[in-house]
Amino acid sequence: MTDSDAAGLEARLKIVEDKLAIYELIASHPPSADTGSADYTSSVYLEDGVFDRGPTLDGATGVENIAAFTLRPAHEQAIRDGLAHFAGLPLIDLDGDHAVVTSYLMIIHLDHEASSRELPNHGASQGYRIHRVVVNRWELERRNRRWMIAKRTLLPVDGSEPPLELLRRGLGAIINKAASK
Repeated sequence: MTDSDAAGLEARLKIVEDKLAIYELIASHPPSADTGSADYTSSVYLEDGVFDRGPTLDGATGVENIAAFTLRPAHEQAIRDGLAHFAGLPLIDLDGDHAVVTSYLMIIHLDHEASSRELPNHGASQGYRIHRVVVNRWELERRNRRWMIAKRTLLPVDGSEPPLELLRRGLGAIINKAASK
């Protein structure tokens, strides 16, 4: 193996390692939100991080304010009522110490108003209701060899232009990188 081959292999391995670390960061959001883990949230956002939930819901700036979302009584009640965040596999646009991740997130909950139904081999359940589906844009920075959230924007999938634009931007970056290879 030549020095050039080794350098190329090392560069490709670094990309794989970065993407795996980012997948783990993004995949940790649902369990942390569904358990109300403010400590975890504090550990993954930058001190001046931004949580933007669009024009119809309140957001937060600063890691302490963002972590406080998981401690709200209303959030704790949602957890007790059967809240579940269900994430789709993210697209990752990696650029050195910065990355932009585009993903979907479904917010579902136990449907306490539905009739219980039996599913063979799986017992009875009232089922779940999809409360909302959102597009996420995660802007990440590597700090001290660790990926951290600088900004998270989430917008409801409602057919309007802003969430579609987040999806286009995420997909466009991936298409452009593939075309340049």
